[in-house]
Amino acid sequence: MEKNTIWAIVLSSIVLIGSMMLQNYFFPPKQQSVVQEQEIAISDTEVITEQVIPEEKIIQTEVNATDNISEEQVTVNTGKAKIVLTNKGGDIISYELLEHNDKDGYVQMADSISEMNRACSVSFGNAVNNIINENFVVTKINDLTYSFSKEFTVRNLDSSSSTFILTKKYTFAENDYLFKLDITVDGNDEMKYLDFNHSAYTLRTSPQIGPYFDRKKDKYENRTFMSYSNNKQKKQVLGNNQMKTFDKEYSWTGVAGKYFTFLVVPVTPFNMGDVTYSTQLDKYNYANAQVMLTRNPIMQNSVTDTYYIYVGPRTEKDLAIYNKSENNDWKLSGLRLNDSLNTSGILSWLEVAMKWIMEMIYKVIPNWGVAIIIMTILLRLVIYPLTKKSSESTLKMQEFQPKIQEIQTKYKDNPEKMNVEMAKLYKETGYNPLMGCLPLLIQFPLIIAMFNLFNNYFEFRGAMFIPGWIPDLSVGDSIYTLKFNLPLLGNQIRLLPVIYLVSQLFYGKMTSASTPTQSNGQMKFMMYGMPIIFFFIFYNSPSGLLLYWTVSNILTMVQQIFINKMMKAKKAEMEKSKENEIPVFVPRKKKK
Repeated sequence: MEKNTIWAIVLSSIVLIGSMMLQNYFFPPKQQSVVQEQEIAISDTEVITEQVIPEEKIIQTEVNATDNISEEQVTVNTGKAKIVLTNKGGDIISYELLEHNDKDGYVQMADSISEMNRACSVSFGNAVNNIINENFVVTKINDLTYSFSKEFTVRNLDSSSSTFILTKKYTFAENDYLFKLDITVDGNDEMKYLDFNHSAYTLRTSPQIGPYFDRKKDKYENRTFMSYSNNKQKKQVLGNNQMKTFDKEYSWTGVAGKYFTFLVVPVTPFNMGDVTYSTQLDKYNYANAQVMLTRNPIMQNSVTDTYYIYVGPRTEKDLAIYNKSENNDWKLSGLRLNDSLNTSGILSWLEVAMKWIMEMIYKVIPNWGVAIIIMTILLRLVIYPLTKKSSESTLKMQEFQPKIQEIQTKYKDNPEKMNVEMAKLYKETGYNPLMGCLPLLIQFPLIIAMFNLFNNYFEFRGAMFIPGWIPDLSVGDSIYTLKFNLPLLGNQIRLLPVIYLVSQLFYGKMTSASTPTQSNGQMKFMMYGMPIIFFFIFYNSPSGLLLYWTVSNILTMVQQIFINKMMKAKKAEMEKSKENEIPVFVPRKKKK
């Protein structure tokens, strides 16, 4: 295979993979529109027209709280989660997922890392204002329902005062990751509006969700901000210590990690204003990722806003139940929370199909590592005809490589004539240079889908493959922990990346032996330099993903050895046929 052809393959790979990632990011797949029912349905009679308040009427942000109440905490257990609420602001200070473990216990979805930043906290005005830190009165309605109330007096710029009761009512459900939060502002007769510079209040998600991770070390973990509107999902990834505010419509919004998510669904989204995404670091340099939902001014003395909040695993089976009212106790429909899943875009159907096959394998052999290996074997068998076709094309090209070099040398100063002669040669021999690349290009949809599946599959989290070596397929393997960090690698000595590197180098050596004419510097870099680069890229990748790549490389080598033997035998047969060919002599006509 010519070096230009190989470079074309590599560049095509980069373009295809890059375009698919960009397409998945900027143009997520459209979903069928589903009309919301029951409580989530929007009524035209509920619309509140936004009014512009004269500047002299805007309420100051100074709040005078009444009553001296001691701090108190309550605990709720839903079977799925253990939630701890505090009457300081009526906020959530702990939300542990009882079915999902972390290093030091259960997965914590509402880590309270600061007195001024808690889950489901409320601040008067917009996102830049401090949260309410006053103690509320606690009322237990039942084991799964608690309310927190506090009377506030606010002073207007015209020196008048308005008094209202702020109530936060939490309603949880058994064995459900979703709960309901009602925020009520109940003012006296003198209160006509609540407006802190064009906003009433701001509701926050947790400052940190899911397992703690180090941004510098855990390159395959992330926090993604997202919103959903008009059947489209939009994602936003912020850098460290950033804060961005967007004026956008949304049906729901939230933040998601690799395996867990925190989503907020306002029942009346038209009452919502700006949404703010923040990665501003709190104390201890914590990996903060928080969403702040600002409510438009309240133009009446009493209103109740309802929010449905999902805090749990980022899985299809847990998120999709809110698409049909008969599948959940809340009788919600059309939420499309499963659109928050990290999929491979237009190839998601292929990802779903492969996931189904792998789950069938797991039912027979309950080990996800074994399931990955068997799945990889099946994929290699499927694409074997394409691999064979590519090798046959390479062999065919080797047959008339001297002729190609002759044309290139003869017409090196005349590119147009060279192209004409090359096209003529290809036509005479029946060879199409694209046939060597096409089988490889056809494999890329599988590669992209498999990469996303093995990198994000929830079931791999905590799944053991080999005790003592790969105890968790969602993180890198480890055979020894150093007391110091190695450059680009960290402090873990991993075996799987080494096996991957060796398999890549052997495969490069094998392919170079089959194409001895391509031993220049560029080809050597492709065969040896690229595997070393990918070694560092994949060193800390999830072991499930790297297991797939490694097994795939080994199987590719085995296939290539088999194909090389077939091609060698075929070539020897062709040469023998030429030797045994009886020449035909045609007598020349005598000149008269």
